[in-house]
Amino acid sequence: MDQVFAPWRIDWVERAEKNPDVDGCVFCALPDREDARESRVVARNDDAFVLLNNYPYNPGHAMVIPYDHTGDYRDLEESTLLGHAQLKQRTFDALEAALAPDGFNAGLNLGDAAGGSIGDHLHTHVVPRWSGDTNFMPVVADTKVIVEAVDDSYDRLHDAFAEQDGATVPGADAAVEF
Repeated sequence: MDQVFAPWRIDWVERAEKNPDVDGCVFCALPDREDARESRVVARNDDAFVLLNNYPYNPGHAMVIPYDHTGDYRDLEESTLLGHAQLKQRTFDALEAALAPDGFNAGLNLGDAAGGSIGDHLHTHVVPRWSGDTNFMPVVADTKVIVEAVDDSYDRLHDAFAEQDGATVPGADAAVEF
């Protein structure tokens, strides 16, 4: 079995102040803020919201997050499961329209040992992937190359969500609603 040694990630895992500007759970606080764009909330429905990752693995790295605060997937009500899944489908569609990736990685990190930095509020990562999007930089230079600023990804993804059937855009800096 091959192993990848990434010692630079320990700084992220062990950082003292995870979200210094938020009281409590960041995933509970962000969707309630006035400026969705500043908070990186790009779309929402009654059960979940889409948040761009501030530390993306690739441009467009989004998270689909149910409003319900739980770290256990089995705690979600049936309606929340459906709303979460429907917003994931819309996220794939928006990412395809905005960025034209060759594929996706999507999944949940459940529990502290699974690698997620926020274990008590589940969230599904959706990471666009392109053929050949990895290179030698992380290995030889301790550097990950992200080819687009998060603000630019936000604009492209917001526009793609806004073009979908049933979308409502309540304002320029508001999340797209379904």
